[in-house]
Amino acid sequence: MSQLRTADLIIDVPDRADGRALSLQVEPGQIWGVLGPNGAGKTTLMHTLAGLRAPRSGAVLLDDQPLAEQKRRTIARHLGLVFQERQDGFPATVLETALIGRHPFLSSWQMESADDLKLAQQALSRLDVAHLASRLVSTLSGGERQRVAIATVLTQSPAIWLADEPTNHLDLHHQIAVMELLTEEAGHGKAVFMCLHDLNLAARWCSHVLLLYPDGEACWGPVERMLVPDALERLYGQRLATTELDGAPVFVPVR
Repeated sequence: MSQLRTADLIIDVPDRADGRALSLQVEPGQIWGVLGPNGAGKTTLMHTLAGLRAPRSGAVLLDDQPLAEQKRRTIARHLGLVFQERQDGFPATVLETALIGRHPFLSSWQMESADDLKLAQQALSRLDVAHLASRLVSTLSGGERQRVAIATVLTQSPAIWLADEPTNHLDLHHQIAVMELLTEEAGHGKAVFMCLHDLNLAARWCSHVLLLYPDGEACWGPVERMLVPDALERLYGQRLATTELDGAPVFVPVR
């Protein structure tokens, strides 16, 4: 399985000082949650880790090779990115969109195989959108589009998931279904690195957490060490009450 790490990485957030350099390692089987207020740089970090945006300094390494020196097709065979928001570039059905996940493994002008089609259909079923296979993506609700986007990455079957707010637009049932899916992926030796706004999802599902502060400061480590009231209250500028449910902490904002 592939490994992703950062070496003295400083993401390029406009009008912000450098802050703390990130040197962390995302291992197979781990589930990372990135937490921070709006504007802390979570999406910028995700795009930098995917190689879509250059860092201000430092490097991102995939299997110990700098990402900047690797071909996009090679990267796409190992990294899958779920965007927070997406634009429909051209009319496509749900099934056609899911099949995009197989493109890194096809040569130029090669058509998808029966196995590729089977993978896409299975992914759509797993995300509860198989009944929408012939629908244009542009006609779907926000939550349906999000599940199609996740199904597309599932069809891609990357070793490392980069997910920017994967539960965005989802109702409670589908939020839990997506988190269970990502946990299953980690159980199969995949690595998951995702931005979250919900502290309680991070507390329940993540093994590691990265806290990003608006001034560029950051800290990271195992979830039980990072999700403590003092750190979280400073992160969000919000008082929190804490209790416990099924062995995991639960955080509630206090007026």
